[in-house]
Amino acid sequence: FDPRHYLGTHCYSLPKTGPHRLRFLLESVKDLRETLKKKGSTLVVRKGKPEDVVCDLITQLGSVTAVVFHEEVREIL
Repeated sequence: FDPRHYLGTHCYSLPKTGPHRLRFLLESVKDLRETLKKKGSTLVVRKGKPEDVVCDLITQLGSVTAVVFHEEVREIL
């Protein structure tokens, strides 16, 4: 979870993630973790800026062969 997603937007400082969206997101992550657990896997969840936590996570996991990112699309005004 990137803390910047819970701050105000670039324009107008409106919340990017309100309480209902946050609840849905948390419930979705919990459900995904439970589903993966039933299949013998797990879900690693971290809080922080991705550029700060990814290296630590890779080091902790040890046998990482690939890392995939996505970038938020921003509308140019």
